[in-house]
Amino acid sequence: MLPRYSALISVSFLVMLSACDRLGIADPAKEAAQKESDARATGSACRHAGRAIEDCYALNPDAARASIFAGWKEMNDYMRENKIEVVKPELPPRTESEADDASASASASASESASASASAKSKK
Repeated sequence: MLPRYSALISVSFLVMLSACDRLGIADPAKEAAQKESDARATGSACRHAGRAIEDCYALNPDAARASIFAGWKEMNDYMRENKIEVVKPELPPRTESEADDASASASASASESASASASAKSKK
């Protein structure tokens, strides 16, 4: 009888551990892969927009330089092979004050939605 219970307990633990992604537990490997793909996409976008690699580094200081360069180089090779022209950005670059205003409004709206969610839960 004891082996049956231990097998049942083992299976139940395996089922519970398989749902860790749904619990919101961060996976460092997935986060690192996501950051690398974001940096590669940023590098590709910079090259497609005709920006120099140094400008791309300066505009994205938090992204990994090696990944930015890999994305920039891939897009450069692709554009040369297919004779694709640079697409200049149509929006003017943001100033620091505009970027600060945008981040402040984003954090304010995030805190408002969090408080609204908390008040809705407390009313239930």
